Amino acid sequence: MDPRAFADDLQAKPDSLMRLAEILRAGDPWAATGITAKNHLVLLGMGSSHYANSVAAARLRARGVNAVAELASSDLLPALTPNSIVLAVSASGGSSETLDALHRYASPSQVIALTNVADSKICALAGQVIDMSAGVEAGGVACRSFQHTLILLLALEAHLFGEPMPVDLVERASRASAHLIDTADAWLPPLRTAIIGPAGTHLVAPARRLSSAQQGALMLRECPRLAAIGCETGDWSHVDVYLTKTTDYRLLLFAGSRWEPELLKWVKERGTTLACVSGEIDGAVLSIRYPGDDDDDLRLLVEVLVPELLASSLW
Repeated sequence: MDPRAFADDLQAKPDSLMRLAEILRAGDPWAATGITAKNHLVLLGMGSSHYANSVAAARLRARGVNAVAELASSDLLPALTPNSIVLAVSASGGSSETLDALHRYASPSQVIALTNVADSKICALAGQVIDMSAGVEAGGVACRSFQHTLILLLALEAHLFGEPMPVDLVERASRASAHLIDTADAWLPPLRTAIIGPAGTHLVAPARRLSSAQQGALMLRECPRLAAIGCETGDWSHVDVYLTKTTDYRLLLFAGSRWEPELLKWVKERGTTLACVSGEIDGAVLSIRYPGDDDDDLRLLVEVLVPELLASSLW
C-alpha cells in the first residue's frame, strides 16, 4: 500500500468515471450474459465488494427481484437452484474467501465474475466476466473499483428492467467528484478538526446508501489506521446512540434519511460534534455540498469521496 499513489488514485476518479460513461454509452455490459429479472441472484464478495453488493441487492429486492448479498466467507450461503446466478465480485480477482466459495458452491456455468483484473483467478471459476474498467489502483486500496462496482450494478438493474444505461448519472458523478477534489482545501481542514476525535469517528448513512458509511469507515481504518465505524441512520438510535453519553462522539452524517430527526434529537441534547455530506443539517458544524447532491443515486456514487479524501490527507 502506498499513500501517495492512493492520493493519485483518488485524483483520477473524474477521468475514470468519464471513461466508464463512454463504455456504457457504447452498450450494455450485461447484454451478453442472458441474466434476467426472473433469475435468483446471489451476490458474493468481501469488504468493499460486499458493501456495494448489499445496496444493489436491496435495490433489486425492492423492485421484486429475488436477489441477496452474502459474505463469501459465510457457511450459510443460500441454496442454489437451476435458476440461480452467482455474481462474484472481487476487484483484485483474488479474494481467497470468494474463490473458496466458488470452488465449493457453484459451477462456472452459473457464475458471472465482476473484477478489475483480467485473467485473475476468479475468471477461471466463472462462465462470464464483467470488467470493472477502473484501471490500476497503484495505491493498493479499492477506491475507483468500489465506485465502478456500484455503477456496474446500477447498470445491471437497468438491464434487468429494460432501462437505459446510467450514462448521464456517471457523467454527473464525474463532474461532482471533480468539484469535491477541487474544493478539498476549503473543507478538509475543518472536517479533520470536527470528526477525528479521541474516541474514533462514526459515519452514518441511510439504508439505501449504507455503503457510503461502511466504505468511508473502512478507508479511515485501512489507510491512516484510525478507529472508525459505519452505521445506518435509523439503526443508530438503537445501537450507537449510547456512546454519545460517555465518549467524545464525532459523527459524519450522510444526509437524506427520514429517520434523521431522532438522531438529531440525541445529537443536540448531548452536544455531539456533527458534520454532514450531501445536504444541510441543523446543528452541523460543517456541511459539504457538491453539484447535484439532491439526487440520491448521485449521492450513492459520489459522497464516499469525502471520507476517502479525508483518509488520504491523514495517511
